[in-house]
Amino acid sequence: MKTRDRIIQAALELFNESGEPNITTNHIAAHLGISPGNLYYHFRNKEEIIHSIFDEYARDLSIRFQPQGESNVTADNLLGYLDAVFMLMWRYRFFYANLPDILRRDPELQEKYLAAQEGLHQNIMGMMNSFRASELLDLDDDELLSLANTLKLVASSWICYQTTQAAGAKITKAVIYQGVLQMLSIVRPLTTAKGKEQVILLESHYCEQVKRNA
Repeated sequence: MKTRDRIIQAALELFNESGEPNITTNHIAAHLGISPGNLYYHFRNKEEIIHSIFDEYARDLSIRFQPQGESNVTADNLLGYLDAVFMLMWRYRFFYANLPDILRRDPELQEKYLAAQEGLHQNIMGMMNSFRASELLDLDDDELLSLANTLKLVASSWICYQTTQAAGAKITKAVIYQGVLQMLSIVRPLTTAKGKEQVILLESHYCEQVKRNA
């Protein structure tokens, strides 16, 4: 792996473990066993590293949330979408935990974030329409838009919310799986009988994941 990529991966690991505000470029260099000068050869400052991590995040968003474009959504499709939600929340948990502060101090990153969120919104609406075409949901367009916005809100704010619930709260895989279950609890009352069967199966699956990772 190239040094630049190693720096990005090390920074992501340290930000997730210790919180982005607590990690400096010196910490990252020491973690990798390289000199600060070597790190600065690739990145001028920590903000450039965060931008590179965000670019990976944006690529994951665009790849993992593509609508089906057909009317035969299955339980496996739904599981794949929810697993993608979990993967993003877990892999980039430092970003979700500190999102307002990170964006507030970096207007350029905020523009990137808003562009990525717009792409995500379009893909989520495509997914919602696929679910409706598959007779899992019976909602009109306004209701479908409201549901999509609510799910996006829960996914983007769940980790930040959890960090406020106890002093020194630690974000674990179980906590994120609970966030997935929260999203399912929002969807279930809005589903058709066919959709409710699928949601109940998914809830059982993710309850088991919470137990395994508690």
